Amino acid sequence: MNTNTHVGPSFSRSNRFARLLWGLTYLMLFRYSPIPLHEWRSFILRLFGAKIGKGVHVYPAVRIWAPWNLEIKDHAGIASGVNLYAQGKILIGRKTVISQGSHLCAGTHDYTREGFPLYTKPIVIGDEVWIAADVFVHPGVSIGNGTVVGARSVVTRSLPEWKVCSGHPCIPVKNRVLHRNEL
Repeated sequence: MNTNTHVGPSFSRSNRFARLLWGLTYLMLFRYSPIPLHEWRSFILRLFGAKIGKGVHVYPAVRIWAPWNLEIKDHAGIASGVNLYAQGKILIGRKTVISQGSHLCAGTHDYTREGFPLYTKPIVIGDEVWIAADVFVHPGVSIGNGTVVGARSVVTRSLPEWKVCSGHPCIPVKNRVLHRNEL
């Protein structure tokens, strides 16, 4: 990886070639696929190295930078307009929902060093989490199981389990109490 972004790209030639192949595949086979074809899109993501669980719903207008850095557990849903900027690893837990317009960013630059070298930090989203519309999640953040992140929040630090959180910066506001459906 290049440490001086002023004189060259941050990623290797092989990484850039893989992203070119992914970009072409995304445009031809993923982006304009019919909305109900979740299994088709999961298949394509797996071909590019993503770890995709059962019953995952990734909508066609989800933008994914590098599928090989992505893991999505069973029955998760990723809405149209979500940007998974997976320069580094992104893990999305079981039964988690990422709503429209949210942006998970696993890479940044070190502005304190000459050349602004890129570095990545993994994002880990727990099980049964809801990230509401237009949320931004910074590199290196973990969001605990069961947590709800309110719309338009900016998550700069890790969040605990089973809380409702919101704001800029995002902070816990109250406990999340989940009422299970009883039939």
